[in-house]
Amino acid sequence: MKWVDTYQIAEALFDAHPDVDPVTVRFTQLREMVLALPGFEDDPARSGEKILEAIQQAWIEEAA
Repeated sequence: MKWVDTYQIAEALFDAHPDVDPVTVRFTQLREMVLALPGFEDDPARSGEKILEAIQQAWIEEAA
């Protein structure tokens, strides 16, 4: 997965952290969670607020 795989990342986060409310996750935490996902293979420096916001929103939708 790469940073642009927003929905795939959101699904993986939902599966990996079913007890976490994505609304409460700070971007710094979210970034670390994404980097720890199996299969995530992108440059950590390429993350930014916009992409993290998109991932968080997709995760919120997945959890709904």
